[in-house]
Amino acid sequence: MKNNNSIKTVVAIGIGAALFFVLGRFVAIPSPVPNTNISLQYAVLGLLAAMYGPVAGGLIGFIGHTLIDLSWVITSAFVGVVIGLFAKKLQVQEGDFGKGKVAVFTVANVIAHVVGWVVVAPVLDIVIYAEPANKVFAQGAFAAVSNTITGVVVGGLLILAYTKTIAKKGSLDQE
Repeated sequence: MKNNNSIKTVVAIGIGAALFFVLGRFVAIPSPVPNTNISLQYAVLGLLAAMYGPVAGGLIGFIGHTLIDLSWVITSAFVGVVIGLFAKKLQVQEGDFGKGKVAVFTVANVIAHVVGWVVVAPVLDIVIYAEPANKVFAQGAFAAVSNTITGVVVGGLLILAYTKTIAKKGSLDQE
């Protein structure tokens, strides 16, 4: 059984990274902040990190973002890891995504995106690329808000749809 889960996780990482790339590269919605988009790929990252945990979330974010560009890659991995750390509390694979779990998923996304985009990404841009602080913190703040919204709303809807496909334990009647 353990081997089957690791195979599923590897497949999820490959599919997740590919979806992250496609959504990030071809479905990016321009924003009023220069060089910053509204990014739907964080909904997929949130879903898969919640399902498969921090390692899968981190790898999906890292690989997927690396395929798009090399900037802010570490932050995408960070977001995937943080949301993935909440996977055991969410237990998405069990088929339940009630109000309490929606709240946990929302908190995980807020923490991951705010720390990632308001702290990690701008600081790395300043240290690595000597970018102006006001520019990268403005980009980071906008990215934090837009990515949190897409992660929570679209990612939450994806999780809700996924959990509706799972048969609940004890839901089959014996004849």
